[in-house]
Amino acid sequence: MHHIPNIISILRIILVLPIAYLLLNEAWVQALTLIFIAGISDALDGFLARTFHWQSELGSILDPIADKLLLVIIFVTLAYRDVIPDWLAFLVIARDVLILGGAISYQWLTQDLKIEPLLSSKINTALQIVFVLALMYHLAILQLPQTFMLLLQALVVIMVMYSGFKYVICWTSYYKKFRIKKTQ
Repeated sequence: MHHIPNIISILRIILVLPIAYLLLNEAWVQALTLIFIAGISDALDGFLARTFHWQSELGSILDPIADKLLLVIIFVTLAYRDVIPDWLAFLVIARDVLILGGAISYQWLTQDLKIEPLLSSKINTALQIVFVLALMYHLAILQLPQTFMLLLQALVVIMVMYSGFKYVICWTSYYKKFRIKKTQ
């Protein structure tokens, strides 16, 4: 039973391709449905892992990979379909590349990487999910006010930049502490 959260994360990864296909074909209602299911599954696997103490190292890797893969594919596909500006997709991807590059560098330098998402990263992911769901709702069901959509987009931009900056500060601080500890 303790593998259920990991299985849910894997299923969320599998949903990426059908979601991309639906977005490419402008099947907004179906895409919204699958994105909503993916969002529920994200909440469910976290809830199960915490409630029943089913957290695992694999789960701590799979869950953020599933989130990032899903969101990056959605942002890239929506930019490709000219639903969102290209620069927004680029910004989302650039932040993820920055974090991945920082993690790889930190591991290479210290051999001591612990994967623990920052609160700002969790808020960033939540905001991206809300933005995507609102955008899909806007396309599939009912057009939302342009001001609301622009405000959500601005919040995503601010949070993407802030959380990326927080990771740089965090890793720099950890690395300074590591060097001090190493020289003692």
